[in-house]
Amino acid sequence: MARIVPFQPYRYSKKAGETSALVTQPYDKIPDDLREKYLQASPYNFVRLIKGEELPTDDERDNVYSRAGALLDEWIAEGILEQDPNPGFYVYSQEFDHPETGETVIRQGFIGLAEVEEYEKGIIHGHELTHRGPKLDRWRLTDATQAYFGQLFFLYDDPTNRIDQLLSATATTGPLMQAEEEGVVHKIWKIDHPAQVDEIQQVMADKKLMIADGHHRYETALAYGREHPDTPGASRVMLTLVNMSSEGLVVLATHRLISGVRNFSPRQVLDRIAQRFTVVKLLSSDDLQQALDDAPSDRATIGLVLASDEAGYVLTPKTGSLDDILGGLTEAEKRLDVVILHRALLGEALGISEDDVRELKGIRYVRGLSNAVDEVRVGSAQVGFLLRPVDVKDVAEISFSGGTMPQKSTDFYPKLLSGFTTYRFGSPKAKVPKG
Repeated sequence: MARIVPFQPYRYSKKAGETSALVTQPYDKIPDDLREKYLQASPYNFVRLIKGEELPTDDERDNVYSRAGALLDEWIAEGILEQDPNPGFYVYSQEFDHPETGETVIRQGFIGLAEVEEYEKGIIHGHELTHRGPKLDRWRLTDATQAYFGQLFFLYDDPTNRIDQLLSATATTGPLMQAEEEGVVHKIWKIDHPAQVDEIQQVMADKKLMIADGHHRYETALAYGREHPDTPGASRVMLTLVNMSSEGLVVLATHRLISGVRNFSPRQVLDRIAQRFTVVKLLSSDDLQQALDDAPSDRATIGLVLASDEAGYVLTPKTGSLDDILGGLTEAEKRLDVVILHRALLGEALGISEDDVRELKGIRYVRGLSNAVDEVRVGSAQVGFLLRPVDVKDVAEISFSGGTMPQKSTDFYPKLLSGFTTYRFGSPKAKVPKG
C-alpha cells in the first residue's frame, strides 16, 4: 500500500525575487560553469543549498554541508523561505519541445510525500543500480540540513487517469509559481481541498511506485530514516509522481563513452566483439542513427564508434551466443540494449568491471548520438556505445518483477527542477504532517 501524504513545504516568498532566477537543475546535473551561472543569478538561488562551493579551508565543522544548514536557517528566519500554512499536494507541469521530434509536449504530475519503504516490501521499486559516491554526498547534506530539497521522480500506473483529470482541472487557473529553464516552462499549483486530497490518496493507495529518477536520493532517504527512527518526519521523502500512461512521458537514450582502456586497439576490440555479435560496418553517424531507429524492438541492437576509426558499427547478438551470460534474466531484460551492453560488452571486450562502473572509472554518460560520436572522433573517448531509448513498459516490467538495470539506463526528459518546494523535517519549527 503506497502511503502518499500532503505536506506543508517551504517555498520562496516574494522577497526572494523572480522564480526563474531561483530554481535549478537537480544537483547531479549542475557542472561548475552552470553553478557559477546560478550563483550570479541571485543571492537566493537554490544552488547555494544543494551544491554550494567547497573551500580549501573546509573541515569537519565548517564545510559545504554545514554552510547549507546555516543558510537554510537564515533564509527561513529572514522570510526568504516560508512554510505553507496548510498541507496539500502540488500540481507540477512542464511544457517543452521534444528534443528529437520538436513536438510541443506537456508532462504533468503532483508533488507530495511518500513513506520510505524497503524495496523488499514490494511497494516502491527501483530499476537501476547506484553509485556509492553520490549517496554519501546526499547523506551528509541531509544530516546537516534535515531537509529534502530535490524532487525524486516516481511513476505509477493509472490507466483510468483519475488523478490526471484532477490535475488538469486545477491547472486551468494562474499558477502558484512559474519558471523557465533551458527552454522548459515549469509551473506549480496547489491542491488543498480535503475532498481532492482524499481522492488522490485513495487512488494512490493500491499503487506500486517505480523510481524513474532519483535512486541515489531515495536510497539515502531510506537509510537516513532507518538510522533516525525517532526524528519526526525522517521516514518520509518528497517526490513528484507521474502517471506512466501520461502522453508527456519522454525517455531519451543515454550513451556510454569509454576511456582509459590499456593497450587500446580498435581491431582487437572488434575481434573480441565479433565472437558473440554480428558486426555491420556503416560509414556515417546518420547511418548509425537510422540503423538503430529501424532495428526491431524485440532484439538488442547497439551502435559502436571507435577512436582512430572513421567507420561506425551496429552490433546484434548472434543466436544463442549470450545464453551462458543471460541465465536468470527475464525476456524484457534480454531484449534491452543496455543490459546486453553491460553483461556482454564492457567486461569481455574492454575489461571494465562492475566495480569500475559503480565507481565511474573509465565510463561516462552522454545524451545525443551525435554528441557521443563527436567525443570519440575528437579523442575525448576511446569507445562510444550508442543505445536506443528504453520503453517505460519494459522498465516497469523489470522493476515490478524485482529486477534491476545498469546505472543510467533511462533518461527521463526533462529533469524536475529543484527549488519549488522544500521538505524540512526534524525541526521543532517545521510542521511535519501526521497523516
